[in-house]
Amino acid sequence: MTNVRHPRFTTFVDLIERLVDDAPGEPTILEGGSALLRKLIAHDDWLPEAYATHDPKGYTQYLLHVDPRERFSVVSFVWGPGQKSPIHNHTVWGLIGVLRGSEYSQAYVRQPDGSLVEAGPPVLVREGSVEAVSPNIGDLHAVSNALTDRPSISIHLYGADIGKVRRSIFQLDGGTKTFISGYSNASTTTKYIS
Repeated sequence: MTNVRHPRFTTFVDLIERLVDDAPGEPTILEGGSALLRKLIAHDDWLPEAYATHDPKGYTQYLLHVDPRERFSVVSFVWGPGQKSPIHNHTVWGLIGVLRGSEYSQAYVRQPDGSLVEAGPPVLVREGSVEAVSPNIGDLHAVSNALTDRPSISIHLYGADIGKVRRSIFQLDGGTKTFISGYSNASTTTKYIS
Protein backbone atom coordinates (compact mmCIF):
# COMPACT_ATOMS: atom_id res chain seq x y z
CA MET A 1 0.00 0.00 0.00
CA THR A 2 1.39 3.37 -1.01
CA ASN A 3 -0.11 6.62 0.26
CA VAL A 4 2.35 8.95 -1.52
CA ARG A 5 2.40 9.04 -5.32
CA HIS A 6 5.22 11.51 -6.01
CA PRO A 7 7.74 10.06 -8.53
CA ARG A 8 10.67 10.75 -6.20
CA PHE A 9 9.01 8.69 -3.45
CA THR A 10 7.84 5.85 -5.70
CA THR A 11 11.37 5.54 -7.12
CA PHE A 12 12.71 5.33 -3.55
CA VAL A 13 10.22 2.56 -2.70
CA ASP A 14 11.11 0.65 -5.89
CA LEU A 15 14.83 0.82 -5.07
CA ILE A 16 14.28 -0.28 -1.46
CA GLU A 17 12.17 -3.19 -2.71
CA ARG A 18 15.03 -4.28 -5.00
CA LEU A 19 17.52 -3.93 -2.15
CA VAL A 20 15.39 -6.09 0.16
CA ASP A 21 14.70 -8.59 -2.67
CA ASP A 22 18.42 -9.21 -2.98
CA ALA A 23 18.37 -10.30 0.71
CA PRO A 24 21.94 -9.13 1.25
CA GLY A 25 21.77 -9.13 5.05
CA GLU A 26 21.19 -6.34 7.52
CA PRO A 27 24.56 -4.50 7.21
CA THR A 28 24.14 -4.16 3.45
CA ILE A 29 20.50 -3.12 3.78
CA LEU A 30 21.45 -0.45 6.34
CA GLU A 31 24.28 0.85 4.17
CA GLY A 32 22.34 0.81 0.89
CA GLY A 33 19.12 1.98 2.52
CA SER A 34 20.95 4.89 4.20
CA ALA A 35 22.25 6.10 0.83
CA LEU A 36 18.80 5.85 -0.74
CA LEU A 37 17.12 7.59 2.21
CA ARG A 38 19.70 10.42 2.14
CA LYS A 39 18.92 10.91 -1.54
CA LEU A 40 15.16 11.02 -0.84
CA ILE A 41 15.39 13.53 2.02
CA ALA A 42 17.77 15.77 0.06
CA HIS A 43 14.61 17.09 -1.65
CA ASP A 44 11.63 18.49 0.20
CA ASP A 45 9.07 18.51 -2.61
CA TRP A 46 7.43 15.09 -2.35
CA LEU A 47 5.77 14.75 1.10
CA PRO A 48 2.08 15.75 0.99
CA GLU A 49 0.91 18.15 3.69
CA ALA A 50 -1.48 15.47 5.01
CA TYR A 51 1.59 13.51 6.21
CA ALA A 52 3.45 16.57 7.52
CA THR A 53 0.92 17.94 10.02
CA HIS A 54 1.78 17.93 13.71
CA ASP A 55 -0.63 17.35 16.56
CA PRO A 56 -0.15 19.63 19.59
CA LYS A 57 -1.02 16.67 21.86
CA GLY A 58 1.89 14.47 20.73
CA TYR A 59 4.04 13.34 17.84
CA THR A 60 2.36 11.70 14.85
CA GLN A 61 3.36 8.62 12.87
CA TYR A 62 1.95 8.51 9.33
CA LEU A 63 2.18 5.41 7.16
CA LEU A 64 3.54 6.35 3.73
CA HIS A 65 4.12 2.86 2.31
CA VAL A 66 4.06 -0.74 3.46
CA ASP A 67 5.53 -3.54 1.37
CA PRO A 68 2.80 -6.05 0.34
CA ARG A 69 4.77 -8.79 2.15
CA GLU A 70 5.41 -6.48 5.13
CA ARG A 71 9.18 -6.74 4.70
CA PHE A 72 9.53 -2.98 5.14
CA SER A 73 7.51 0.15 5.78
CA VAL A 74 8.10 3.87 5.30
CA VAL A 75 6.69 6.30 7.84
CA SER A 76 6.81 10.05 8.42
CA PHE A 77 7.15 11.19 12.03
CA VAL A 78 6.08 14.75 12.76
CA TRP A 79 7.36 16.24 16.01
CA GLY A 80 5.80 19.45 17.28
CA PRO A 81 7.97 21.94 19.19
CA GLY A 82 9.32 20.30 22.34
CA GLN A 83 7.68 16.91 21.68
CA LYS A 84 9.55 13.73 22.55
CA SER A 85 9.09 9.99 22.67
CA PRO A 86 9.52 7.70 25.64
CA ILE A 87 12.50 5.33 25.65
CA HIS A 88 11.52 2.57 23.22
CA ASN A 89 12.80 -0.22 21.01
CA HIS A 90 11.99 -1.31 17.45
CA THR A 91 12.89 -5.04 17.37
CA VAL A 92 13.74 -4.69 13.64
CA TRP A 93 16.32 -2.71 11.66
CA GLY A 94 15.44 0.89 11.00
CA LEU A 95 16.73 4.04 9.35
CA ILE A 96 15.74 7.55 10.39
CA GLY A 97 16.35 10.49 8.05
CA VAL A 98 15.51 14.07 8.96
CA LEU A 99 13.59 15.82 6.19
CA ARG A 100 12.85 19.10 8.02
CA GLY A 101 14.30 20.57 11.19
CA SER A 102 16.45 18.50 13.55
CA GLU A 103 16.02 15.90 16.25
CA TYR A 104 17.88 14.54 19.23
CA SER A 105 18.34 10.80 19.55
CA GLN A 106 19.40 9.60 22.98
CA ALA A 107 20.61 5.99 23.06
CA TYR A 108 20.31 3.85 26.19
CA VAL A 109 21.93 0.63 27.41
CA ARG A 110 20.66 -1.87 29.95
CA GLN A 111 22.70 -2.39 33.12
CA PRO A 112 23.19 -5.79 34.83
CA ASP A 113 20.44 -4.89 37.34
CA GLY A 114 18.00 -4.23 34.47
CA SER A 115 18.00 -0.45 34.75
CA LEU A 116 18.77 1.81 31.79
CA VAL A 117 21.43 4.49 31.49
CA GLU A 118 22.24 6.94 28.72
CA ALA A 119 24.81 5.62 26.25
CA GLY A 120 26.76 8.83 25.76
CA PRO A 121 25.36 12.25 24.96
CA PRO A 122 22.32 12.76 22.71
CA VAL A 123 23.06 12.79 18.99
CA LEU A 124 21.79 15.82 17.08
CA VAL A 125 20.39 14.52 13.80
CA ARG A 126 20.22 17.44 11.39
CA GLU A 127 18.23 17.91 8.22
CA GLY A 128 19.60 15.56 5.55
CA SER A 129 21.23 13.17 8.06
CA VAL A 130 20.39 9.50 8.56
CA GLU A 131 20.75 7.36 11.71
CA ALA A 132 20.35 3.58 12.05
CA VAL A 133 18.81 1.39 14.77
CA SER A 134 18.64 -2.37 15.13
CA PRO A 135 18.80 -5.01 17.83
CA ASN A 136 22.27 -5.78 16.40
CA ILE A 137 23.70 -2.24 16.64
CA GLY A 138 21.61 -0.58 19.35
CA ASP A 139 17.85 -0.52 19.61
CA LEU A 140 16.93 1.51 22.70
CA HIS A 141 16.51 5.25 22.31
CA ALA A 142 14.32 8.26 22.93
CA VAL A 143 13.77 10.93 20.27
CA SER A 144 12.86 14.59 20.65
CA ASN A 145 12.39 17.61 18.44
CA ALA A 146 15.54 19.72 18.78
CA LEU A 147 13.57 22.82 17.80
CA THR A 148 11.39 24.78 20.22
CA ASP A 149 9.72 27.03 17.65
CA ARG A 150 8.60 24.71 14.83
CA PRO A 151 7.97 21.07 13.90
CA SER A 152 10.61 18.64 12.71
CA ILE A 153 9.84 15.80 10.31
CA SER A 154 11.77 12.57 9.90
CA ILE A 155 11.26 9.77 7.42
CA HIS A 156 11.67 6.28 8.88
CA LEU A 157 12.33 3.06 6.99
CA TYR A 158 11.79 -0.12 9.01
CA GLY A 159 12.38 -3.81 8.32
CA ALA A 160 8.71 -4.72 8.95
CA ASP A 161 5.28 -3.12 9.03
CA ILE A 162 6.28 -1.18 12.15
CA GLY A 163 2.68 -0.27 12.98
CA LYS A 164 1.99 -3.97 13.69
CA VAL A 165 5.19 -4.88 15.56
CA ARG A 166 5.03 -5.64 19.30
CA ARG A 167 7.57 -3.29 20.88
CA SER A 168 8.32 -1.92 24.32
CA ILE A 169 8.49 1.37 26.18
CA PHE A 170 11.10 1.43 28.97
CA GLN A 171 11.44 3.22 32.28
CA LEU A 172 14.89 4.07 33.64
CA ASP A 173 14.38 1.52 36.45
CA GLY A 174 13.96 -1.21 33.80
CA GLY A 175 10.18 -1.40 33.87
CA THR A 176 8.57 -2.07 30.49
CA LYS A 177 5.22 -1.76 28.80
CA THR A 178 4.51 -3.60 25.55
CA PHE A 179 2.72 -1.75 22.76
CA ILE A 180 1.77 -1.84 19.09
CA SER A 181 1.96 1.66 17.65
CA GLY A 182 -0.45 1.62 14.72
CA TYR A 183 -0.48 4.78 12.58
CA SER A 184 -1.99 8.23 12.95
CA ASN A 185 -3.55 7.95 9.48
CA ALA A 186 -5.12 4.50 9.96
CA SER A 187 -7.93 3.06 12.01
CA THR A 188 -5.41 1.33 14.26
CA THR A 189 -3.99 3.35 17.12
CA THR A 190 -1.45 2.61 19.83
CA LYS A 191 -2.39 -0.42 21.90
CA TYR A 192 -0.67 -1.10 25.21
CA ILE A 193 -0.48 -4.79 25.94
CA SER A 194 1.14 -4.95 29.39
